[in-house]
Amino acid sequence: MESNGSLEEVEETPQPSKHVRQSSGSSLDNVTLAIPVVSRPPPQPQPQQQQQGGSPTDNASTEPPADRHDREPEEAKSSGGKPVQSEDLPLLLGEKSEEAAKDVTYLCPFTGPVRGTLYITNYKLYFKGVEREPPFILDVPLGSIYRVEKVGGATSRGENSYGLEIFCKDMRNLRFAHKHEQHSRRNVYEKLQTFAFPSSNKLPLFAFEYKNFHSEDGWAVYDPMSELKRQGVPNESWRISKINEGHQFCDTYAAVFAVPAAADDELLRQVAAFRSKNRIPILSWIHPQSHATITRCSQPLVGVGGRRSKEDEKYIQMLLDANAQSHKLVIMDARPSVNAVANKAKGGGYENEDTYQNAEVIFLDIHNIHVMRESLRKLKDICYPSIDDHHWLSNLEATHWLEHIKMVLAGAVRIADRIESQKTSVVVHCSDGWDRTSQLTALALLMLDPFYRTIRGFEVLVEKEWIEVGHKFAQRHGHGDKNHADADRSPIFAQFMDCVWQITVQFPNAFEFNEHFLITILDHLYSCLFGTFLYNCMKDRVKEQVKTKTISLWSYINSSKEEFSNPMYAAYHHQHVLFPVASMRRIELWTGYYIRWNPRMRPQEPINQRNRDLIELRSFLQKQVEELQKEIEARDLGVQSGQVGGTSSPPRVASPINA
Repeated sequence: MESNGSLEEVEETPQPSKHVRQSSGSSLDNVTLAIPVVSRPPPQPQPQQQQQGGSPTDNASTEPPADRHDREPEEAKSSGGKPVQSEDLPLLLGEKSEEAAKDVTYLCPFTGPVRGTLYITNYKLYFKGVEREPPFILDVPLGSIYRVEKVGGATSRGENSYGLEIFCKDMRNLRFAHKHEQHSRRNVYEKLQTFAFPSSNKLPLFAFEYKNFHSEDGWAVYDPMSELKRQGVPNESWRISKINEGHQFCDTYAAVFAVPAAADDELLRQVAAFRSKNRIPILSWIHPQSHATITRCSQPLVGVGGRRSKEDEKYIQMLLDANAQSHKLVIMDARPSVNAVANKAKGGGYENEDTYQNAEVIFLDIHNIHVMRESLRKLKDICYPSIDDHHWLSNLEATHWLEHIKMVLAGAVRIADRIESQKTSVVVHCSDGWDRTSQLTALALLMLDPFYRTIRGFEVLVEKEWIEVGHKFAQRHGHGDKNHADADRSPIFAQFMDCVWQITVQFPNAFEFNEHFLITILDHLYSCLFGTFLYNCMKDRVKEQVKTKTISLWSYINSSKEEFSNPMYAAYHHQHVLFPVASMRRIELWTGYYIRWNPRMRPQEPINQRNRDLIELRSFLQKQVEELQKEIEARDLGVQSGQVGGTSSPPRVASPINA
């Protein structure tokens, strides 16, 4: 389900998967079909003055630190500012040490116990070992912690039986053993409860404390008016509405959005009254040639009585009329049909084809947030801390995670195909239109428009299809909230990023960004270091002055673009549409993210410098290719102008490798 309150989608227990992943053997290696571009944890903007923070070069000897710069300080480029430093604890600007516990043992599941000092700041948990050289470093943003539990009591006997277990949102758990006589456990536990969950303690999230300088302003990346202009809006069929300035029309929508030109503001209000949470159909994307559109909204308030709204029916007809290439419109309902029917009991429902003339309703069978949360929990159980090699494939299938990825990806492919191949406009919704709807529209746009496959374009995509349209980031990820059992938490955005990674595997040359870019975004989705993903909607972000009081994640990324660039990227002169294969035979487990903490899963050699070298070589070769193309075009200009009928344009559609 996708709402916290009315019209909450009824839970449905998923059926066992009918698909078995293809593999030539039973080992974990056979499951991993592609080597990730970057499988080590991404860096955070930490100071580079840490001289003794490197981990041993033997990848099998330690658990990888949360920040890559600790392993490779030469790669940790400072992003400006001069953090306050201590000999053992590096601090960001705005970061303060809150607790230091000596003689604590980290129970590493891969290499065994490591004794050292555990620090708690208002931003991170930082552990530094004392028995290894270079020192073992563990650096975990407190925002990635969702639960802290005490292990053992005063009467506990045995070594390492008394301490803390820390549960993280990034697929790992951490265990620390404390000594009874030092009473350090109580102090660390209290500090973690305070600073890992600041919202529950009426404290500010660290993003409001963090101050640093970046050469790029990430808040300037996305401007809704500029993005609409890029798509050719306004035009004769579409207008830009400002009915939501002040967020009084719909508190979960952006201040401006595009609607059919024939729809006046009064009609918009009447349509809003018939859509869950007032989320009317608004424009996501318009095809540059056919003018077929993707619009998004929430479910109609049909109810068990089968209510109708002539205004809503008229509005849907306007969406169809805006596309002269087709006499039919498709409504893609992300839910299983049984869930959509069940929602009628709560006042929701779906469009009736008898009342919405020239509209076809298709259910995409994507399960709700509770099913996805449980699926990821099962995946974590089989991935961390150890992997049962003998039962890996059956355990993986039992999580249903890859099946869910396939269903989301398949739904997006269907949307893109209707737009590109059939020139048919598509309306997308689920229950409230801020979870599965965002997954589907964003993925479809990624397939249809190469702009969104650039670094800046992907940032725009996340802003326009997730942040600006009310995906409940704070609620889904529990930012600063200690209520780890909250039923509204769910990995919807992480699932979307997994789908993006799946497409990059099938089209390795089509994306400007690399895997490291995707993982960095996910890590800072939880870290609360930046303001980009804070709060549930734009109304809340405006109220909390996020853009003036915090730093954007895009500021950090765009100031270090070389770290996130794909050396194999080929920017085509002609637009290409990607149609990935949404089949279980092509869906892979994203080991570079889900199993990155296991030393056995890391590549044996660093590839970041190799990526930089390839990027420089690609740039040099691209210039040569462009010069040769200009020579060929100039040479053939006369021949082309004399041909009858001209030359055929290159195909728009690209096929995945090894399809």
